[in-house]
Amino acid sequence: MKPCVLLALVTIFAVVPAIGATPWTLASAVAEAQATSPDAAIARERVNAARAMLAQASATNWPQLSLKAGYVQTDNPMHAFGTILGQGAFNSGIDFNHPGRVDNFNATVTLGYNLYTGGRASARKEAAQNIAEAAELEQAVALEQLAAEVACAYFHIRQTREGVGALEAAVAAMEASHRLAELRFDAGQLIRSELLNLKVQLAQIRERLLEARHQAEFADRYFFFLLGGEETDSVVLDQADASATAFAAPETPSIVNRAELQGMRRRVAAAEKNLAAVRRARRPTVNAFAGYQHDQGWRRNGDGRSWVAGIQAEVSLFDGPLTPGRINQAQAEVEQARAGLRRLELSLGLELEQARLAHQLALEQLAVTASLIEQADEAARISRERFEKGVLLTAELIGVETRLTEARMRRAVALANERIAVVEFRRASGLPVIPK
Repeated sequence: MKPCVLLALVTIFAVVPAIGATPWTLASAVAEAQATSPDAAIARERVNAARAMLAQASATNWPQLSLKAGYVQTDNPMHAFGTILGQGAFNSGIDFNHPGRVDNFNATVTLGYNLYTGGRASARKEAAQNIAEAAELEQAVALEQLAAEVACAYFHIRQTREGVGALEAAVAAMEASHRLAELRFDAGQLIRSELLNLKVQLAQIRERLLEARHQAEFADRYFFFLLGGEETDSVVLDQADASATAFAAPETPSIVNRAELQGMRRRVAAAEKNLAAVRRARRPTVNAFAGYQHDQGWRRNGDGRSWVAGIQAEVSLFDGPLTPGRINQAQAEVEQARAGLRRLELSLGLELEQARLAHQLALEQLAVTASLIEQADEAARISRERFEKGVLLTAELIGVETRLTEARMRRAVALANERIAVVEFRRASGLPVIPK
């Protein structure tokens, strides 16, 4: 989902900052979100899980040491006779068929080491290494995605503040015109329907302002949601925030540096290594082992010690369709990963072009709204003077005031959209949202 989708329903409105609250800059908000947001925590844990898998795959390089101990009693002739021999307590007077009850405490230490696996272990380790690197790259993607969402929320809040200012200015201007209209009505210079038109328009603007403040509260809650907090105060933004304007659109946009692309390439490499490991399944496995055993019995006062050491080789000669099936599955996973990589390349290229066009549009809209608001301001000033002199109808005044309000709102939208478009353009080019 694109970073600004969830904020599309938040209109252009603002709230008054809470007194005494710490002002947020864009850089501090991004840093806070990347440190405390649940999304950032999930990305970190995915990396930890991938590293744990790598550690497991590397276990074949280490010797395996185990200790086993236990105590038993038996009168089974076979078990009893073996136990007596292990304890070194055999004598010619023992009846093999009825040796009696024998007890034994056994402690065994075993050491094993893998000498050769036909290359399967090294292939699996390399696959796990690629998966761990992919997870780290995906963590970077998640953090930049989060940074883009925070930036989007940040500029939407700035946009809402300017939008509320425009609505409040419209209310103030309409209230002044309404007071003047009442004076003219009392003097018999204005008919009642004209006065009622102004009252209706003033009520509508006040309704928009009321709705705006409620929606702005949601914008604040969403900002704190991204930061992983549950604050109920209004968001206070640093009005002199240099980090909000310190970044610019990329000069040479390209998807080469996209972490998603590099991560997917690691996934393809991991699938290829896994295929190599499966294809080596019929190669022999060679293990070295050594063990030391202590047997102690109290019923016959036996005490014996022994050791064993050797090398063991094993090779699978036939397992039916098991190995061929695993090879076909691994081959299909490789082809799937390669197709996914190609699809991602096309998708990222399209996303980059979309971001470039969106930024170009935002710049053009910014230029248009600059002249639009200048013209609307001048038209409103002239219309108010004409209305005061009684040479302008209320319907015309309402139209002019409405156009001025819309121009101010569009200007606020254009300013925020230009910054958001730069954020998306940088992310689409594989650049950090906030320059390091």
